[in-house]
Amino acid sequence: MRTATATAAAVTTTLLGAGAAAVAAGRYAADAALRPEPGRPLPGGARLSVHSTAAGRITLTRTLASLRPGTYGLTAPGVHAVVGPVITGTEHDPDAVVRRLVGVTHGTLDPGTRVRITPQVHIGNPRTALGLDHADVDVPGELGALPAWFVPEDRDTWVITVHGLGGSREHPMVVMPFLHRSRFPVLDLAYRGDLGAPASPDGIGHLGESEWRDVDAAIRYALRYGARRVILHGWSTGATMALHAAERSALADRISGLVLDSPVLDWHETLRRLAVARRTPAPVVPLAVWAAEGRAGLRADRRPPGSDPGALRVPVLIFHGPDDTIAPWGPSRRLAAARPDLVQLHTVGGAEHGAMWNADPTGYEEALRRFLTPLM
Repeated sequence: MRTATATAAAVTTTLLGAGAAAVAAGRYAADAALRPEPGRPLPGGARLSVHSTAAGRITLTRTLASLRPGTYGLTAPGVHAVVGPVITGTEHDPDAVVRRLVGVTHGTLDPGTRVRITPQVHIGNPRTALGLDHADVDVPGELGALPAWFVPEDRDTWVITVHGLGGSREHPMVVMPFLHRSRFPVLDLAYRGDLGAPASPDGIGHLGESEWRDVDAAIRYALRYGARRVILHGWSTGATMALHAAERSALADRISGLVLDSPVLDWHETLRRLAVARRTPAPVVPLAVWAAEGRAGLRADRRPPGSDPGALRVPVLIFHGPDDTIAPWGPSRRLAAARPDLVQLHTVGGAEHGAMWNADPTGYEEALRRFLTPLM
């Protein structure tokens, strides 16, 4: 009897210990989503070494990330640079790759510097990074003032841009020159949890479930200061917020279109992928995701945005592709297939999460031009 009792106690202790470990793992694994640090790269990205630089060229460690097509930022503590496409036909070591070096924005790229590739091409603000006049404005939100950049133009349809996981309001600057040439005013929003913006009441993010109300506040601001209609352009969880706003906002009838880049439409799978990227032990991953969903209030009774295609009322352009390791593109494909009358899916191959423009800037902007032209 004592043996059986001791065994049962040991099993119970083991289970309780495993449960506590899972909760701890869930907290750690979900920090990238629930406690995002603006501008901090998402987990899982490889760190690359700078082998050498020359006029207009940089040689990096050869990985899948350094071989991706397109234009990207390179970041390290105190360093930011911009790299362009891979250069072929040059001599280099088998373990290296040569890319075009567009410029070094900050710091130096000495041999041996450890860098990460990021979708954030620009740092600073629209004036210092792009030469675009802008105003620093405060959008009144339910938690306090939300800082934003406003780049004026003469149309009465404004584009509200919203960054996502691993980004800051510097990320949407990749499309600002195009939008400026198209004469769209742009309101680039920082929302709760961002630098200079109020923290969320519980100190964590909710993958757009609460943050969408800051997008709603930005819509109100735009309409108050001259916009007749707005287009929401979001990346990652910013795309999720845009969808929430289109479904829930009292001002949804003033939204004329949605542009969704790498939208997080399946938070369960995104949390699982983030947990795996943070090297959470495989047996603990399901419990870690469960713990993270509990913290964020994302239980099964909460319907993800886009889960009811019939609720869509405005044209939608989705940029997404099969190589996104954070937000699966299956839900994007299903949404496009369910509403071909309203939803266009522009598939981008070879692009990581939030990097659809980076992988093919020309193709991205052409798809954006065709989508926006009827909404001007």
